[in-house]
Amino acid sequence: MAGLSTSSSMSLPVESDCKDARIGQVIEELDTPTLLLDRAASDGNLARMAGFFRDRPAKLRPHFKNHKCVTLAKRQMLAGAVGMTCAKLGEAEVLVDNGIRDVLIANQVVGAAKVGRLVRLAKRARITVAVDHIDQVEAISRAAVAAESVVNLLIEVDIGMGRCGLTTGEAVLKLATTLTGMPGVEFSGLQAYEGHLVNVVDREQRRIQSRDAMQQAVEIRRLLERSGIPVSCISGCSSATYDCTGILDGVDEIQAGTYATMDRQYFRLTPEFEVALSILVRVISRPGPGKAVLDVGVKGAGAEFGVPGIRDYPDVVIPFFLAEEHVVMNQTPDWSIGQPLHMIPSHACTTCNLYREMVVHENGVVVDVWPIEASGRLS
Repeated sequence: MAGLSTSSSMSLPVESDCKDARIGQVIEELDTPTLLLDRAASDGNLARMAGFFRDRPAKLRPHFKNHKCVTLAKRQMLAGAVGMTCAKLGEAEVLVDNGIRDVLIANQVVGAAKVGRLVRLAKRARITVAVDHIDQVEAISRAAVAAESVVNLLIEVDIGMGRCGLTTGEAVLKLATTLTGMPGVEFSGLQAYEGHLVNVVDREQRRIQSRDAMQQAVEIRRLLERSGIPVSCISGCSSATYDCTGILDGVDEIQAGTYATMDRQYFRLTPEFEVALSILVRVISRPGPGKAVLDVGVKGAGAEFGVPGIRDYPDVVIPFFLAEEHVVMNQTPDWSIGQPLHMIPSHACTTCNLYREMVVHENGVVVDVWPIEASGRLS
């Protein structure tokens, strides 16, 4: 199936000669808060998702924004991904700097400084970017010609998210017709994301609604093809819709991200994947009976999808984040001061962006420490 991918070899990073002193340590002895990744659980998730698409037309282009960790991205490539997706140009630069040569920026890149970086990056790797307006295309075209590079373009289609993207087939056809043949750019297909439906809890309803939404992009693809404009790719979908929109005829690439780490919200949606990500925290205060304070707050755990949970204590509810560095819990067991706990964040993507490394463990023992090279890359 034609798409955005190019074949390339990929190997895991060579371990540093300087062994981290934490390797071999029992994870509960680590300082807190510490971002943890269960390697066996993550590897199992990578294998499950890769296996699902191994014999299907659509291929995986995982979203780097989930973890922002180059080591984990390379493990996804080794598991069968055709390339990586990212949200920001800065993330794409990190990926290319570390040897990944086929990257989709699933976002609009605007402004002279960013466009200059974009076209320079396109001299070093196959770079694709989303567009939804001719002004974006013209700026990229001019800069690419001057830099003697080529940037691949996906026209973004708004299938209900209400964010970026064109909403009608006629508008997409007009833009595709205009940009086809422009120098320095190449039309590579469409991008569509059913993000407004990924949190539909009922799986059958999510399947029906997300397929109906993605079918809008497929119909636009057919319109372009009937008009003589080849469409080599529709790229989109998520970890919560991989098995419905990801198998829709006309969809070629799956931008699933969270499956690599999982979080509390996505585990509710796709329990076939294991939660590999957690934050080691400690009880620092017991102000009263059944009340506990933990040493992490909104600066250490993303909470856009709701409050986090505590592993091994599914019935204990965190009512709210109290402050930047504290969580207050009510109706807790008789935890002691200093007791370590494993917090499961509700949103892995914004959690990983808060840390500079993840401590990797198996069977409760630290086996590696992976840098999160793209944390904080917002531009």
